[in-house]
Amino acid sequence: MSLKYIDEYRDPDLARSLVKKIQAISHKKLRFMEVCGTHTMSIFKNGIRSVLPDHITLLSGPGCPVCVTAQRDIDAFVEFSRKENMIVTTFGDLMKVPGSGSSLSKEKAEGADVRMVYSVFDAVAIAKENLDKEVVFCAVGFETTTPTIAAAILSARGEGVNNFSIYSANKLTPPALAALMETDGVKIDGFILPGHVSVITGTNAYRETFERYNIPSVITGFEPLDILNSVLLLIEQNETGVKALVNGYTRAVSDDGNLKAKAILNQVFELCDATWRGIGEIPSSGMSLKEEFKAFDAAKKFNMDMPDVPEPPGCACGQILMGLKTPEECKLYKKQCTPMTPVGPCMVSSEGSCAAFYRYS
Repeated sequence: MSLKYIDEYRDPDLARSLVKKIQAISHKKLRFMEVCGTHTMSIFKNGIRSVLPDHITLLSGPGCPVCVTAQRDIDAFVEFSRKENMIVTTFGDLMKVPGSGSSLSKEKAEGADVRMVYSVFDAVAIAKENLDKEVVFCAVGFETTTPTIAAAILSARGEGVNNFSIYSANKLTPPALAALMETDGVKIDGFILPGHVSVITGTNAYRETFERYNIPSVITGFEPLDILNSVLLLIEQNETGVKALVNGYTRAVSDDGNLKAKAILNQVFELCDATWRGIGEIPSSGMSLKEEFKAFDAAKKFNMDMPDVPEPPGCACGQILMGLKTPEECKLYKKQCTPMTPVGPCMVSSEGSCAAFYRYS
């Protein structure tokens, strides 16, 4: 599918045509996982689920960075906010995520200096304006945002901004896909792969996972026709048995991705094992600062080593992120856990599956 203008990707007639094609060729009971939280919101917002055959299920995967941030990392952010002469900077979605005892929004309400920023460069600017204080940025994200964080660290080092540091909870997407395929009980017949991440990584980042597991995979954009087309392509692959890794977002994604962004990322960060909330440790799925940049590592700088803590009793976020449950199957959903009183991160983030179900279902 190759359209020229963005409004064409929202054309109702073209959408109806794709839906008819889907209904005409779809016979098998299939489960597709959208890996990106932005896809989850777009699917709900545009009513994609309602026009698909009943035997096609869309699952929300571990593509919401806030949702997969480990409980101990949230506890570390809270602990930073309690330190004297400390300014904690964060993106908005993290504010209300509950740790084991508190959240950044609660600490801010009690007087902590917690500031919401729109870019990591805002945090660097705050550090330059407050040289008598330490400024920590809560670095949570996937390949989309990590190059920007790397660039900010290079900038801070070049300008001698020594009171700025990050706590890295950054993660990589492909290892999570492999971990899902290795998890007992997980049944996925195709991946709707993330668009924003793939702009950076390129199509080739998923090739090893595809070749190992031979699972239909389509990179796609975020408009209604993008998503419907990806579903059509995944159904075709399953019905014909001819499986492929397809770039359905060629207007933004290339095979090699953004080489400059990846070079900056690899200059500053290196692979490490990472704990994914509700999933566990996934080897080589995290990004830690290289030795020459350890001065900007807040965990090292302030000796922040938080213990592992169990998930809140009854919270099914981990199973939801792996496609083992839907939000409605969590016994806390719409009861103890609501947007005003969230128990798990999937109800907090604007890209969380529980938040999407709550808002649109």
